[in-house]
Amino acid sequence: MEDALQLLVPKVLGARTFEIHTHRGKPDLLARLPGRLLGYSSWIPKTWRIVVVVDRDNDECTELKARLERMATDAGLLTRSTATTMPFVVVNRIAVEELEAWYFGDWKAVCAAYPKVASTVPAKAGTRDPDAITGGTWEVFERVLQDAGYFKTGLRKIEAARAVAAHMDPGRNTSKSFQVFRDALNGTSARRRGQHQVEM
Repeated sequence: MEDALQLLVPKVLGARTFEIHTHRGKPDLLARLPGRLLGYSSWIPKTWRIVVVVDRDNDECTELKARLERMATDAGLLTRSTATTMPFVVVNRIAVEELEAWYFGDWKAVCAAYPKVASTVPAKAGTRDPDAITGGTWEVFERVLQDAGYFKTGLRKIEAARAVAAHMDPGRNTSKSFQVFRDALNGTSARRRGQHQVEM
């Protein structure tokens, strides 16, 4: 995810600056986030925004989102979901499926990175909705690439992330999960120029 975001975020934010802070998996992020948000609350400039991205995994979306919202509220930070008139600081976003769902949402980027892959993959029943692919999104992505002659010994995720993200166009992605993430970034930068902190 980090390698993909390093290429994707500038396409959404333009010249605005950002930093990505990765954690050792979801449990580590959820354990450390309250302290990090509390730390930010003591000094964060008004022009900065914090975007928290976490995988849903087996969690129930609304419960996980409520947990993230509580962490921000407990730290004294206003979130996009709770803001009415005051500028928000934190945007919480849940990746409903794996990063590979975003690849299925921009199949032209996959074809540009891996030209032997069939362009008709998104038209097939099992891959029509990028966020509803069953059987593990990355496993399906790996299988499609292997069928085209790539990654015969197994999907190299970081290599694929860099290759596909380099060709992705945020405006054409059909993954709802990606659209929500993209629109969240757009919303944080629409009025103010400033720094973005991405916690994932």
